[in-house]
Amino acid sequence: MSQETQPDVRLTAWVHGRVQGVGFRWWTRSRALELGLTGYAANRPDGRVQVVAQGSRDACEQLLRLVRSGKTPGHVDNVVVDWSPRGEPITGFSER
Repeated sequence: MSQETQPDVRLTAWVHGRVQGVGFRWWTRSRALELGLTGYAANRPDGRVQVVAQGSRDACEQLLRLVRSGKTPGHVDNVVVDWSPRGEPITGFSER
């Protein structure tokens, strides 16, 4: 199946580590917008950041690679990932 005919997907990633209060959500938003993704990055009460991104599988996988790269603000210890079909449309990419 060519990239043009692949259905969009939803990436939900729970990012563990020192990722709150260090610019991680802003950095993730910037990378996602560069990749043409929509969604959000949100602080969770337990210290994680939840990243939800929708778009092509390739772009979502590239965002995931960037988050895991070790070149983010703060420090990422672990990323728990869930893939699903694209959900309701999301406009833009926000920080929550």
